[in-house]
Amino acid sequence: GNRYLGVMLPYTPLHYLLLEPADNFPLALVMTSGNYSEEPIATANDEALERLAGLADAFLLHDRDIHARCDDSVTRVFAGAELPIRRSRGYAPYPVHLPFPVRQVLAVGAELKNTFCLTRDRYAFLSQHIGDMENYETLRFFEQMVEQLKRTFRIEPEIIAHDMHPAYLSTRYAREQSAICNSQFAIQHHHAHIASCMAENGLTGERSVIGVAFDGTGYGTDGAIWGGEFLIADYISFRRAAHLKYVPLPGGDAAIRCPYRTALAHLWAAGIPRGEDLPPVAAAPPIERSVLARQLERELNTVPTSSIGRLFDAVSALTGVRQEINYEAQAAIELEMLVEEGVEEAYTFGLGDEIDPTPVIRAVVADVRAGVPAGVIAAKFHNGLAIMIRDVCLHLWEETGLDEVALSGGVFQNITLLEKTVPLLQEAGFTVYTHHLVPPNDGGISLGQAVVAGAVDV
Repeated sequence: GNRYLGVMLPYTPLHYLLLEPADNFPLALVMTSGNYSEEPIATANDEALERLAGLADAFLLHDRDIHARCDDSVTRVFAGAELPIRRSRGYAPYPVHLPFPVRQVLAVGAELKNTFCLTRDRYAFLSQHIGDMENYETLRFFEQMVEQLKRTFRIEPEIIAHDMHPAYLSTRYAREQSAICNSQFAIQHHHAHIASCMAENGLTGERSVIGVAFDGTGYGTDGAIWGGEFLIADYISFRRAAHLKYVPLPGGDAAIRCPYRTALAHLWAAGIPRGEDLPPVAAAPPIERSVLARQLERELNTVPTSSIGRLFDAVSALTGVRQEINYEAQAAIELEMLVEEGVEEAYTFGLGDEIDPTPVIRAVVADVRAGVPAGVIAAKFHNGLAIMIRDVCLHLWEETGLDEVALSGGVFQNITLLEKTVPLLQEAGFTVYTHHLVPPNDGGISLGQAVVAGAVDV
């Protein structure tokens, strides 16, 4: 479902030796990081041969020890410039120049796609990609790299910044450092997203921006799962000016793994009967459909979410693109890949402080039942999102006088959405800031946490 390939040309003598033509030698080699998903990279030969025996056909071994694990970097291109997806080998820990000096801060990042950030004066040193902080091995890797980069850059943090989510391993780590550093700040997830975009674009924060933070999940100040946010923000504070209307997410992580569950929640919220002609309804086992219906009606084991990432999942499932995922954001990626060029029609959101997706869900269902091709539905959805972003920003410009927009969050890894949104905003008179030094996803969160903590401390 993803039409893009990552291609690496040989850039060292060793690569040339590996790729030297030989009898029956393949035209290309498929490379993978030396780890399974959610595990750190193996660092010892024996460990790699044992742990990864079922993963690779061949191993390149060496007699030099690996002291610092470092994943491949991944980038896309938007508007002729790099858009980092994973900032790691070749980029980290090259510093990001900050628009103002800050004290020595350790920002411990997010739970997913973790990086951490150390600051000194006008420099922010982001770590390489650490991974998802969901197990002890990754936490140990994180702790080792924090100590290594502190030594390398001679930084002894005076401030620690972390996410507001109380259950994140990174948050727990930060709180355990209170004996060493008792100046700690909990930074709201989406505020950190916008701050990271502001910082890498050199904004001083003397004037607020309209921040559009769209992603899959982030802990909100009300305990809900945010992810479709319009913020009026500077480094020191933010105001939630508008957001996607809450929809109950049944089963939390189970809904993320199975987009059909999110689609069923959106159908319920929109008051649309669950006809078995709809792909997500057909994909859900009858017993599960019954359990989900009771959960939604009684608000049992559900969490309210304003996530645009989950809305992508719902539309992907309704269109028949993806009902269960094998990797993060698969449903959204495959929906983006389907977008048919030349489609000018757009779905319409209900606008207001709470942006209502009900008209979109109703229109998608009508198109699915009318046999409209999935590529057309995907295009109309992307068009509608871009128009909604512009219209909400225009309303906020009228309300606040602010004409600068920062786009951040994992949803803005979507090049198609960026290509539709940025020109609309620019034609409306906005100055638009996007990412080009750190990822818009959670891999860039630590930079935002660091500059917010540094600004608040001042």
